[in-house]
Amino acid sequence: MAGLLDGRVALVTGASRGIGAAVARRLAAEGAEIVAIARTQGALEELDDQVRAAGGKPLVLVPEDLRNFDAIDKIAGAIFHRWGRLDILIGNAGAIGGGLSPVAHHAPDDWEEAFAVNLTANWRLIRACDPLLRMAEAGKAMFTTSGVAQGIHPFWGPYAASKAALETMVKTWAAEVVNTTQLRINLVNPGAVATRMRAIAFPGEDQTKLAQPDDVAGTFLSLCLPGCGHHGEVILAG
Repeated sequence: MAGLLDGRVALVTGASRGIGAAVARRLAAEGAEIVAIARTQGALEELDDQVRAAGGKPLVLVPEDLRNFDAIDKIAGAIFHRWGRLDILIGNAGAIGGGLSPVAHHAPDDWEEAFAVNLTANWRLIRACDPLLRMAEAGKAMFTTSGVAQGIHPFWGPYAASKAALETMVKTWAAEVVNTTQLRINLVNPGAVATRMRAIAFPGEDQTKLAQPDDVAGTFLSLCLPGCGHHGEVILAG
């Protein structure tokens, strides 16, 4: 039986664990060819083993730190030379900026990491992949955001600020292309999900009582489908 994404090429960042891994597995199960990016080679290989065991196509594994911004351009170039287009872009990689702390107490390195991973890397992905997505019949792009991007949330400084900036950037991009392309661009707020990042923020929390990464993967899949018309929105997973 044909999958819903047969023949489509998807790039997933932060793919080695948590939501990124769950989304990669879900899209692969529907026939997509996955370019999986994460820093940890071993974890990417485990993901590839899982996908193959479930009958999916072998993944293209890219062990890369997205703070190496020039590597993003090289990845996009490689995608063009292999497929000539990109159907789906999922910017999921994130950094919490050292955990929860008053704004005045964050270390400079933690602040810079949060903005580099949550904002600048995604801008570099947009910059590099926009032409590839326009070459697709029905290009889709989505980025993982958070409820703390809206309102005021004490102690979430770098993470909240970088996610708020991400939302503004992605919505701006969506507004710029709405009348000229078939590209559809959105953000996904997964809510409270049992992930490593969540455990850093709430070390005493019982993660068995939270939604699991596989529980929210279906929302990402729905936004990847060729007929999905959502655009410039923040979609709450569930």
